[in-house]
Amino acid sequence: MNKGRFRTPNPEVWHASTVLFDSMAHHDAVVEAGWAGDRDASAYATLGTPTTRALETLLLEGEGGAGVELSPSGLAAITVALLGVLRAGDHLLMTDSVYEPARNLADGLLARLGIETEYYDPLIGGGIASLIRPTTRAIWVESPGSYTMEVQDLPAIAAAARAADHDIATICDNTYGSPGIYAPLALGADVVTVALTKYWSGHSDLVMGATFANERWLPAIRDAVRKLGICGNGDDAFLVARGARTTALRIAAHAEAGLEIANRLAAHPRVGRVLHPSLPDTPGHATFVRDFSGPNGLLSFELLARDGSPADRAAGRAFVDRLAARGRFGIGYSWGGWESLVVPAHLIRVVRPWEGGALIRIHVGLEAVETLWGDLEAALAG
Repeated sequence: MNKGRFRTPNPEVWHASTVLFDSMAHHDAVVEAGWAGDRDASAYATLGTPTTRALETLLLEGEGGAGVELSPSGLAAITVALLGVLRAGDHLLMTDSVYEPARNLADGLLARLGIETEYYDPLIGGGIASLIRPTTRAIWVESPGSYTMEVQDLPAIAAAARAADHDIATICDNTYGSPGIYAPLALGADVVTVALTKYWSGHSDLVMGATFANERWLPAIRDAVRKLGICGNGDDAFLVARGARTTALRIAAHAEAGLEIANRLAAHPRVGRVLHPSLPDTPGHATFVRDFSGPNGLLSFELLARDGSPADRAAGRAFVDRLAARGRFGIGYSWGGWESLVVPAHLIRVVRPWEGGALIRIHVGLEAVETLWGDLEAALAG
């Protein structure tokens, strides 16, 4: 037995701000190594600790890329990606199905910085070439789209960006497909953002994000992180690393239950369209089959009135209240944790508007399917 050796499956948690040096020569060597790209050389905790470095290594194994930077939230990871790539006078093409806080960032902060955002139909595919201008610097992809679940043809979009006569970064929010469901960097994306809050964590008890990049764009992402002071903390990094050990098992369970619920909803008389990328009627289904290894537990559905007409917003809110009152579905944003959630969709669309009744989004958790379906049936009957 090797006495004094203490080894654990998960990394220890480092709580730090100040990093101490043995001498000024040691200080200079660490700083120089850090600027040269040595990820083990950190002169201050915002630049990394052994705990955050261990998580970065784990994330790169799951997502790929030349490097990754941690952020205190998914939205912070999105901010890093956009501010790292864009500058005043640039033109950003952003999918109309984008996560609403990202839309708010583009229409607010980016606009104030002199960056123009143009929204495009998420199903445009290679046709996005017609929207590229001399000032276009980035194309934002989110697949499937928030609430309406359109699956985008990332390879075609990335090919159009590469074919342009100037440098354009294809950026993809891969929160739905990470880890293990979708590989945007392998399909042509240059930068990828992920809300580690979701399935990487799996327990709804932290917020954290990550921005991945290929070799071309990694220096710009790291420069933005340093100048913004963006970083992750040791406690949340530890929890994400712990959750990551079971993501494959959990996502498989979410996916199986979510698809079962989706099929049952599709057969219910009080439900119109069911938006789940594994279902053939969901926009972009063929692309989903081609590019994804499977779904997760997220889906949306259109609520119908008793006479079969589209239900209005008030009816959608009443349905959510009835469902939540039964105790298994919580009303709450986010998803990817063990528990089931429901929210009425809040849709902002300027290119591809939603035409239908109240849209409800649910995340199917790890509870028994029959129990969840019983609650859904009872709420639909109300």
